Amino acid sequence: MDERFAPLFTPPYYAVIFTNQLAENSGGYPEMSQQMAALAAQQPGFLGVETTRDSNGLGITISYWETESAIAKWKAQIDHIGAQKLGKTRWYAAYTLRIAKVERNYCGPEGR
Repeated sequence: MDERFAPLFTPPYYAVIFTNQLAENSGGYPEMSQQMAALAAQQPGFLGVETTRDSNGLGITISYWETESAIAKWKAQIDHIGAQKLGKTRWYAAYTLRIAKVERNYCGPEGR
């Protein structure tokens, strides 16, 4: 499977879907985004991540977690709190965050 896709995990698990529009002055964002991705991967309960951004600055990142508790601990992680504050005050023109429970999954086409 394409390495940009997170592997399929055994349900149930949780998806945090973060959609955002970068502000015009988003200097420093790519570096912080990479740091946060590496830090998230070290957190208990983290399963994987998928992310994409278009040429107009619209990005979608989906991180996968074993439990809601793991998500809450990630949200409260001190370095992540700092990044969240910068996102709200500097990097994002708009954003939404959704948390969903994944109960089924599959991939295709056949042979993959």
